[in-house]
Amino acid sequence: MFYLCLWYYFIKNVDIIFIKPMHLNIIKEITPLTNGDCFTIFERRKRDFDFPLHYHEEMELNFISNAAGARRVVGDHIEEIEDVELVLIGSNLPHVWETHKLNGKEIHEVTIQFHKDLFDEKFLRRNQLRLVREMFEKAKCGILFSSETAKLIGPRLVKLNKQHGFDSVLELMSILHDLSTSRQMRTLSDSTFSQAEFSYTSRRVEKVMEYINLNFDKQVSLAEVARIANMTEVSFSRFFKSRTGISFIDSLIEIRLGHASRKLIDTNETVSEVAYNCGFNNISNFNRIFKKKKGCTPKEFRENLSGHRVFV
Repeated sequence: MFYLCLWYYFIKNVDIIFIKPMHLNIIKEITPLTNGDCFTIFERRKRDFDFPLHYHEEMELNFISNAAGARRVVGDHIEEIEDVELVLIGSNLPHVWETHKLNGKEIHEVTIQFHKDLFDEKFLRRNQLRLVREMFEKAKCGILFSSETAKLIGPRLVKLNKQHGFDSVLELMSILHDLSTSRQMRTLSDSTFSQAEFSYTSRRVEKVMEYINLNFDKQVSLAEVARIANMTEVSFSRFFKSRTGISFIDSLIEIRLGHASRKLIDTNETVSEVAYNCGFNNISNFNRIFKKKKGCTPKEFRENLSGHRVFV
């Protein structure tokens, strides 16, 4: 059982509660959104970012401008941001924006939080909502929209803060629909780290992914998974890529890196132990792949996120 304590952050006359499990570095935020609300919106102008690394049940749409040089952390993704950005965060996905190399401009931030079940599952299954449903699936790993999309949608989010009642709900739905049809959206965190569960259109792919997730710390060969799918290796390779968009080997590496990233944050295992416990049998290869994927070494990744520890 977790030993919990409360940490309060006051903003716009609203008490936001953070609950921090003492053995973790990530804080759970209890937002002011009630069961009777559709969404809540905050608009802030500030000099720096001072929220800790946190997560919450609600989904979040965050528009930020005048923040070039700040740093975004979403799941196991870390990246310096441009002047304007728009990000959709899924339920229970750890995230934070840091001041980092910000050059002292006044940051403009608009944050919308809405219930993850604001749209009923049956409603989302309607043909007209297909793109929104797919966007929400991707949001489990966080979505960064293009700067062009951010500049188009940003002013609408600012105006949304001035609207009330049913009109504001309709406008939020319209914004989400327009975002779902936008181009060049990019997912941020690895699905394994985010513990996101995606549905696949193929039972064969589901069986293979289930097997990989259970055996990522062992040697997993193409021949093994092809047998599980009851296909030849060549046929399976083509089939898997056509259904998932990436090769079997790349998928296996992503799953291993997701588990490795979480171990680097949540455990005291050495980098070598993390590598071997996640199926990498060569530490040099692990370091090379990790840096290519994350933009930093495993040691740097751990050091970057260790700065988010909050002791209360």
